[in-house]
Amino acid sequence: MNQKIIILDFGSQTTQLIGRRIRELNVFCEIMPYNRFPADDPDIIGVILSGSPYSVYDKEAFKVDYSQFLDRWPVLGICYGAQLTAETFGGKVEPAGTREYGRANLKSFESENPLFRGFDQGSQVWMSHGDTITRLPQDYRVIASTDSVVNAAFQANDRKVWGVQFHPEVFHSVQGTLLLKNFVVDICGARQDWSPASFVDQTVSELREQLGDDRVILGLSGGVDSSVAAVLLNRAIGKNLTCIFVNNGLLRKNEFTDVLRDYECLGLNVVGVDASQKFYSELAGVCEPERKRKIIGAGFIDVFEAEAKKIDGARWLAQGTIYPDRIESLNITGKVIKSHHNVGGLPEKMGLKLCEPLKWLFKDEVRRVGRQLQMPEHLITRHPFPGPGLAVRILGDITPEKVRVLQEADDIFIRGLRNWKVKLSGEEARKVLAAGVPADMRDGEIEVSLYDQIWQAGAILLSDVKSVGVMGDERTYENPVALRAVTSADAMTADWAKLPYDFLAEVSNSIIRGVKGVNRVCYDVSSKPPATIEWE
Repeated sequence: MNQKIIILDFGSQTTQLIGRRIRELNVFCEIMPYNRFPADDPDIIGVILSGSPYSVYDKEAFKVDYSQFLDRWPVLGICYGAQLTAETFGGKVEPAGTREYGRANLKSFESENPLFRGFDQGSQVWMSHGDTITRLPQDYRVIASTDSVVNAAFQANDRKVWGVQFHPEVFHSVQGTLLLKNFVVDICGARQDWSPASFVDQTVSELREQLGDDRVILGLSGGVDSSVAAVLLNRAIGKNLTCIFVNNGLLRKNEFTDVLRDYECLGLNVVGVDASQKFYSELAGVCEPERKRKIIGAGFIDVFEAEAKKIDGARWLAQGTIYPDRIESLNITGKVIKSHHNVGGLPEKMGLKLCEPLKWLFKDEVRRVGRQLQMPEHLITRHPFPGPGLAVRILGDITPEKVRVLQEADDIFIRGLRNWKVKLSGEEARKVLAAGVPADMRDGEIEVSLYDQIWQAGAILLSDVKSVGVMGDERTYENPVALRAVTSADAMTADWAKLPYDFLAEVSNSIIRGVKGVNRVCYDVSSKPPATIEWE
């Protein structure tokens, strides 16, 4: 049996963190909308209820039918999930006197309770709620308290139901991962056997069963997601896979030829299609970001449709869609955050079914799978790159000249990140090594490039803005370029990378001296949230 934990999402920004923490325990989990519980799934071993931006007593608050899972599997409510459980079964939830936000310490807890087994006295947890449980349901008891929150955690006396009003999934809950392990492994009985190796074996088997002898076309982007998807499919169906790499005119400098050369070592059947003029024509005069994305997505489909007609017997279109793509495309409220060109929406006229072998993986998991497949490291460690390419890094309309300017600036930035080496030790070194970046430890230190330290980087052209400058004895009115570099684990949250000042100065000077049309360079110091990684 393939075991899984179901996480019911009530709209919390940290729901995905719950999933990541459980995956880190080598246990598979699925995040499902609160109102789509898969009650007939035979692989479920436990249920977690997430937080939410709502209060349980709000008219629009999300509610769930507990009869679908209560007394069938162990249940853990987190924050809103705990409050909803208490309120549903006769307890009381009221506004807290003051918002309970930030660090707190458990002043007491049931040390023998399976949820808190191994916890230290005074263990730090992270609170983030404006409401609090003021009365527990009958036959429920308190199992942990802080100085300001009496019912910080509870358990039903005669059911496998627990609730915590803090967030064990976040970094500041020091033993939060232990709490999740206690629930998932000790209480739910997870075997901790989900790993990159098991994923590869299971996925290859499932692909063979799903696809049979059908021909498949895969849209390659050059990034790690589509590359790993291609290698998985190649292992499953071999010659029945045809990969298509489209030059939409919005790639990085020299990327079309570089990527085609990279794929030679993988033994893939790759067709390169230069459709740059088609995309430039269709994007002419378009400034609105969502329209850009939709035009590019539709353009890709047009190209694939034309190529599919050349491949006799093609029945499937495979894509490197990963979990954050699907989460960001449609959140729990049904509101589109941004469109991803590779998420569903295939028109019926194509006559192709969709195959997404990586759709449940976070980015770091995709990289681990790539290493399991023994792919070249330079393909695995490539930074994410948006599907619409430089179109969403040019603020304003798209022209070939603007693309050229941005490609040159971006190339200087990325090459600089790769060439600039830094030495790390302690916790910083541990994090880099834990992410799988190849590095040798000497005297407690490792040396890595800035590129390997960060999650994603790129340049943004503010093409509708003119900045005054002085070059020689003349004033100039040219465009500013913003540099963006972030650290992240999975792109759901991100922080701006603290790059060395000397490095930023060198890159800025190189761009201004070397790229005609740019006379100012800025550095973006926004985190996600509230900002996104891309500017559009």
